[in-house]
Amino acid sequence: MASEHEKFWEHRSYAVVGHAAKRNFPQLTYRALKRLGRKAVPVDPSVGEIDGDPTFPDLQSLPEPVEAVVLEVPRQETCDWVAAAAGAGIREVWIHMRRETPEALALARENGLHVLSGHCAVMYLTRGFSYHAIHKGIVKLIGRY
Repeated sequence: MASEHEKFWEHRSYAVVGHAAKRNFPQLTYRALKRLGRKAVPVDPSVGEIDGDPTFPDLQSLPEPVEAVVLEVPRQETCDWVAAAAGAGIREVWIHMRRETPEALALARENGLHVLSGHCAVMYLTRGFSYHAIHKGIVKLIGRY
């Protein structure tokens, strides 16, 4: 049976949010979603394109709605992006490991968002052997997958 974290990746469309001027854009997540045939829309207020695809500066600017959002931004920005997801009507939110804050999680609860956090997105999205596969194996072994 699929875990709640695995089920998150069954959506058809995602906004992948990063801030390349402060931290590398989450290209592994973005590329993996595209390889899996999901619609992935890059959101980054600091650059105009990711992998040749135009970026959008915020969630309100997306050309069409998405089912879920992946936040891989600096911790100090997480709460603002959770608020932006709520404002854009995106109810499914993944906050990359070590990017969550108590304020962001509280805001998500207050707005009725379904949030998953504390895990690396890439270990759910990549296939084959890699350090992400090792991470996945350890997390499964300790029962947190």
